[in-house]
Amino acid sequence: MGGEAAGEEVHDVRVLVPIDRHTKLLKMFKELPVGASFVFINDHDPLPLYYEFRSIHGDVVGWEYLHRGGIDWKVRVTRTEASKGREFSGISTLMDLRRIEEGDWRHVVFHRYGMMEEGHTMEIIAAERPRVIEDVFAKKYADSIEWRCRKDEPGEYVVHVTKKRGEAPATGALKVVADFDIRPYAPAERHERVFSAFDELGPGEAFIFTNDHDPKPLYYQIEAESRVPFSWEYLEAGPEAWRVKLGKTAG
Repeated sequence: MGGEAAGEEVHDVRVLVPIDRHTKLLKMFKELPVGASFVFINDHDPLPLYYEFRSIHGDVVGWEYLHRGGIDWKVRVTRTEASKGREFSGISTLMDLRRIEEGDWRHVVFHRYGMMEEGHTMEIIAAERPRVIEDVFAKKYADSIEWRCRKDEPGEYVVHVTKKRGEAPATGALKVVADFDIRPYAPAERHERVFSAFDELGPGEAFIFTNDHDPKPLYYQIEAESRVPFSWEYLEAGPEAWRVKLGKTAG
């Protein structure tokens, strides 16, 4: 691992909602001249973004980890060759499994799916029907997705996965086990406190936390990374304080 070059601009995207991080960095790469680079910092391994770059632009993405681990993942991205990049409409993202290591399929697809807004669609392309991915969608998201095969030919299977619009889960029955204020802490510590408290919750339990701005980025990160069902309820929404009831739903 190397360090950034003298005068090289570093973009700290941790202040953005996860989906806005992808949008910003995808735009930056699209506009990047051949041979040019940029460095960004994220609060977790941005490997899914690397594969999203490759899915859209092909094998023209240089990806160098300058720092790994904790809440400071630093990556240099380089455009190695010219590319047009795929333009698309009607979908919000593209994942070409033919350009993704099979061992990373689940992590990449479901991390990115977790950031999708309701009503948005992911296009998945594979050499053949990706049954391992289809099975996870069927078991974990059966009632909240629409799976539509758009193409099934030798060497190319295309499916559109749409996140259905739904009602927010009821949270009144959850048992509140803690109520704390994260405003006195630095931003990175706030995330750690919330995630630590969430990890300690049992099914049917919740806690309330108070922040000085809308903590929606935390919601998207939990949705992207959590393997358990959870609820998120605003008890107060600004302008000076945001109070959120965060819980693990039973079942």
